Amino acid sequence: VYRPMMQLSGILLSLLGWVLSCLTTYLPQWKNLNLELNELEIWTMGLWQACVVQEEGGTQCKDFDSFLALPPELRISRILMFFSNGSGLLGLLFSGFGLDCLKIGERQQEQKKRLLLFGGMLFWISGITAIVPVSWVAHSTVQEFWDENIPEIVPRWDFGEALFVGWFAGFCLILGGSLLNCTICSTEIHPSSIHYTVAKQQDQCQRL
Repeated sequence: VYRPMMQLSGILLSLLGWVLSCLTTYLPQWKNLNLELNELEIWTMGLWQACVVQEEGGTQCKDFDSFLALPPELRISRILMFFSNGSGLLGLLFSGFGLDCLKIGERQQEQKKRLLLFGGMLFWISGITAIVPVSWVAHSTVQEFWDENIPEIVPRWDFGEALFVGWFAGFCLILGGSLLNCTICSTEIHPSSIHYTVAKQQDQCQRL
């Protein structure tokens, strides 16, 4: 009874994590900057563009001109987030064909278990590669914020909302992959086998 529920919970959690991971990749709020001279403006920086949010004038964004001109953490984060999104998509495809509720290939249970196992491992990889760049950007932001060599007059970058979305996405992907892999170790009892066992016991009792 619990095996299909665990599989469904795992695939839904992994789907949520994958969607949030894709959203994190394109959100421009990886870093936030509040200017003390002009409190009505908030600067944000993502993997693809920098934006200025104004209370009266809306939001203005500009794409980065060169990939090589970016800081190392943003360059590596682009690659890792793309890898996370790709492995998460493959994990959804493989684990989807390995679900028990899917009638396709229900006679090939060993093959479905392999697909489910491979999909769960891809979700683990996707979750880790989503957490690593987010944590790296957060670590570099903390180092720059407390850097004593930078004058206090210079504004400091702070955590953006995309970092928290990325952490939650990685957690959902790892948890979803763990649930899928746990169902492989469990054994499913079919109703037909239960009826056969009961009938066999009744036949033995009648003989006695």
